[in-house]
Amino acid sequence: MDKIVNIVGGGLAGCEAAYFLAEKGFSVKLYEMRPQVQTPAHETEFLGELVCSNSLKSTLPDTSSGLLKAEIEILGSVVLKVAEQCKVPAGNALAVDRTDFAKGMDDIIRNHPNIEVIGEELTDIPADRPCIIATGPLTSDKMAESIKRRFGGGLYFFDAIAPVISFDSVDMEKAFFKSRWEKGDDDYLNLGMNKEEYELFYNELIGSDQVEFKDFEKLNVYEGCMPIEVMAKRGPQTLTFGPFRPVGLRHPVTEQKYYAVIQLRKENKEGTAYNLVGCQTKMKIGEQQRVFRLVPGLENAEFLRYGSIHRNTYIHSPGNLKRTFQVIGDEKLYFAGQITGVEGYLESAASGLLAAYSLVNPEFDGFHEETALGALARHVSGEVAENKKEFVPSNFHFGMVPGHGKKIRDKKLKKRMYAERALSHYK
Repeated sequence: MDKIVNIVGGGLAGCEAAYFLAEKGFSVKLYEMRPQVQTPAHETEFLGELVCSNSLKSTLPDTSSGLLKAEIEILGSVVLKVAEQCKVPAGNALAVDRTDFAKGMDDIIRNHPNIEVIGEELTDIPADRPCIIATGPLTSDKMAESIKRRFGGGLYFFDAIAPVISFDSVDMEKAFFKSRWEKGDDDYLNLGMNKEEYELFYNELIGSDQVEFKDFEKLNVYEGCMPIEVMAKRGPQTLTFGPFRPVGLRHPVTEQKYYAVIQLRKENKEGTAYNLVGCQTKMKIGEQQRVFRLVPGLENAEFLRYGSIHRNTYIHSPGNLKRTFQVIGDEKLYFAGQITGVEGYLESAASGLLAAYSLVNPEFDGFHEETALGALARHVSGEVAENKKEFVPSNFHFGMVPGHGKKIRDKKLKKRMYAERALSHYK
């Protein structure tokens, strides 16, 4: 077995793969171009930096994200290990202090005796094998061109980031702490709007000045991280039935009901910074200030980070990758992370683990289709796609796994049964 592995990219997928292999006794060379070459979205030089949300989603066992967490924890996920050490209150979700998380990941990877971190931009796929390409959705232009040549083309979509504001700038006479339906320890900060306030916000939002794109004719946006303006243009009620839904969020003192509610979630342990949940945006900076300050309680909001939108890159994996994340025809070359068409922090980490697990176990041909990891890998390989030509990035969801063969009306029970069935394959 080859004991030296090259990994390109120090994001979640690259770090997971590097740590897993290093723990198995491999000598890992991890290439990361930052800080020598920065991306449009990263803000630090740390490995494993989170650039979109600070949430790793629900921890509940009967949710798709809860199941995926349970499965990668079984494989020894370093992402979950660090996340638990720097988590911030977020109800039933696992959210982290973004800076502490990146520092924690960076420290573990750089100080592992079997990992050598090389600060260098690679512009071509290394010839040495085995090799894992985990350059992520913000792959540099030169490497992206190399990958496109290797696969005969490439696909792109856009990803959006939500603004972060200072807690001290929120008018607490208009805000209140509460988790929806009392689930959690009142971890979210809520800002309610009546119908008139919402309509004003909505009209100014859809009429706002936004970033224009010249290089692409079509704005291809991933559904799970959609700019709020794009979502809003689907109709006035899209937000009130989506990220601004008011159900389960009456005022804890006055019992007041709202037409719409914006929730804010902690960005750090100290609670000095909060991000606007579901408010990913492509508005220009001045417009972000103007429009979001129309929300009651945010009239004097201090923006610590403005929302933005950036291009993400992914390959057309069906027909090019096996469900072991090996390249068809070059089995010692692996791809992992969002560049493969998995979407989300957990999914990216999971794909890094899958690639590394496959590398360590040459006879491995994939986890069972009833598991989250198996379903995610089958999505990437295109084995379950009705039309492989229309491959798009996706989070793991229960619709990816086979049914039970019987109709179950209770949705929570159905999901719990899916989760129990999946975890039984690891015993």
